[in-house]
Amino acid sequence: MRIVITGATGHVGTEVLKRLQAARSEEGADLDLVGIVRRQPDQDAPPYQGVEWQTVDIGDRKDQPALEAALAGADAVVHLAWLIQPNHNRELLRRTNVAGTAHVLAAARKAGVGHVVCASSVGAYSPAPKDQRTKEGWPAAGIRTSHYSADKAAQERILDSFAKENPEIVVARLRPALTFSDGAGSEVGRYFLGRVLPRLVPRKPWLPLLALPKELVFQAVHAADVADAYWRALERKAEGAFNIAAEPVIDPNALAWIFNARRLLPFPLPVLRAAVEVSWRLRLQATDGGWVDMAANAPIMDTSRAHGLLGWSPKHSSLESLAEMLDGIGAGKGRKASPPLHPR
Repeated sequence: MRIVITGATGHVGTEVLKRLQAARSEEGADLDLVGIVRRQPDQDAPPYQGVEWQTVDIGDRKDQPALEAALAGADAVVHLAWLIQPNHNRELLRRTNVAGTAHVLAAARKAGVGHVVCASSVGAYSPAPKDQRTKEGWPAAGIRTSHYSADKAAQERILDSFAKENPEIVVARLRPALTFSDGAGSEVGRYFLGRVLPRLVPRKPWLPLLALPKELVFQAVHAADVADAYWRALERKAEGAFNIAAEPVIDPNALAWIFNARRLLPFPLPVLRAAVEVSWRLRLQATDGGWVDMAANAPIMDTSRAHGLLGWSPKHSSLESLAEMLDGIGAGKGRKASPPLHPR
C-alpha cells in the first residue's frame, strides 16, 4: 500500500509515521510512505527515515502540479497538514487549512487515489450540551467565534461535497479531542502561549489555588493513540466520521488534581474569555478568545463507533496525556529532526 501523508513532520504526523513504521517492521505490512511537507526533516533520524519526501506548499496553487505528482500511484492519502499560527493572519490560515484541503482532494481525485483519510477535530462540531455524549451525526457547523473551529467546519463541508461528487473514493475523517504528548511540548507551548510564557510552566505544577470556569469541560487523547486510529482506518479502508477521545472527561476537578491545587475556585467564563482575548490582541500571549469559546461549547464525544468499527482503544488516559504535555511544555521537549517540533 502506498500512503501519502501531508503534514508528516508535525505533532500527529510524526506519530502516524511511527505507527506506520511499526506496522511495516513488526506486523509485516507492505507500505510505501510518502511525506509531503513545507520543510523537510532529517531523513536519517527515526521515524523520518525510509520515507519518500516531497516539498510542497498545499495552500499555493502554483504547487498543485507538484502535489498531483506526489500523489501519483498512491492507494491512500492521510491529510494532516494544518496551520494554527499566525492566528492574527486569517487569510494565511484559510489558505492552508481550507484551500489547502481542497487542493489535496483535487489532487487525490486526479491521481486516482482510492482512500482519503482526513484530520478533522472535535472543534468542527456545533455547540452541544456537556451532560450528554455526542455521536458523529451531530452537526459539524463549528463555533463561529473560533477561527480553528470555523476552518474545521469549512473543511468538513469540502469533504462532504467531495464524497458526494466522487462516490468511487472512500472518504474517512477522524475527529480527535485535544491531542497531547510530551514530544510536542515546545511546539504546543509556542503555538498557544508564545515564546516566553512556556518557560514559566512548571514540569510538575503545584498551585495553592486554581480558578476555573465550571464550563471548562473537555476531552483529551494521546497523539500515539490518534496515530493508531489512523492506521486502523487505513488498514480497514474505513469510511465516514470517527470520534477519537480517551477517558476520563476532564473537568475543573480533574484539572485541580493535575495541577495539585489545594483549592478550586469557580471563575466566570466571560472574565476568562475577556482576559485571554485582550492579552492576545496586545500580543502578550498566542491564544485568542475563540479557544475559550471552543473549550466551553465543544461536545463531549461518544467514541463507540471507533471502538466498534476500527477496533480502536486508547492506551493512555486523558489525564496521563495532559500531564505528559505539561511536562513537555515545561521542559521544551521536541524532536531535533523535525523543523516544526524542534525543542526549545
